[in-house]
Amino acid sequence: MSDDGAVAYEIDGGVATILLDRPAKQNSLTPTMLSDLALAVSEADRSPDCRVLLLRGAGERAFCSGADLSAFAGQTRDSTWQQWVPNGHRVFDHLAALRMPTVAVLSGNALGGGLELALACDLRIAATTVKLGLPEVGLGTLPGWGGTHRLVAAVGLTRARQMILTGAPITAEMAERWGLISAHAAPDDVEALVSSFVDTLCSRAPVAQGLAKAVLRAVGDHGHNDVLEALAGALSATTEDLAEGISAFHDKRQSDFQGQ
Repeated sequence: MSDDGAVAYEIDGGVATILLDRPAKQNSLTPTMLSDLALAVSEADRSPDCRVLLLRGAGERAFCSGADLSAFAGQTRDSTWQQWVPNGHRVFDHLAALRMPTVAVLSGNALGGGLELALACDLRIAATTVKLGLPEVGLGTLPGWGGTHRLVAAVGLTRARQMILTGAPITAEMAERWGLISAHAAPDDVEALVSSFVDTLCSRAPVAQGLAKAVLRAVGDHGHNDVLEALAGALSATTEDLAEGISAFHDKRQSDFQGQ
């Protein structure tokens, strides 16, 4: 496997699985992986046999830690606005619009774009050890792949402000109380919990599920912020603070933001 990572797709008995396979880099998303994720989502969309889609991350450390920072650091104002953010939106929006129920299985942390990816799924099931958060402000940028509107839809404006403006992660227990995840279980019990949800989802009427998803999406997308996220992300890409935040992350030191 190259350092760009990989995205695997398979289907078995009506249950499709998309696996983000870059565990050494906490399944962070490269442009190649984002393109492969788009292909996997399209494959599920085309499959008449797919009743439920599971989205997983390889390894136990992370479901997905979001965008690969080395790739993001190379973005300009124009590429962020015209490519990086819109490309993520297209993939995540397609995932959210699938006719079948989708489940993000969070055996590891879901941070930044990884949480945004999980938010594009209908259900999120997590291990009790998992942390969930949008830490972008700690790097000098902001959520850019639907996190602003999908997080508000999940937990409300007040809690979304808390998570986005502080960048501090929350526990799986708190995430369930807030409505950010559907359920959580001890790491050894997560698969049994996922199987229980899958069995229930597969026993329901698929056409009715697809129609229900369309209606719910119409309600939930009322505050869709794709254009604003692209513009705001483009502005943040030109700041010295973002360069400092990424440098500090790589150097494992505290950021020294100057507001520039």
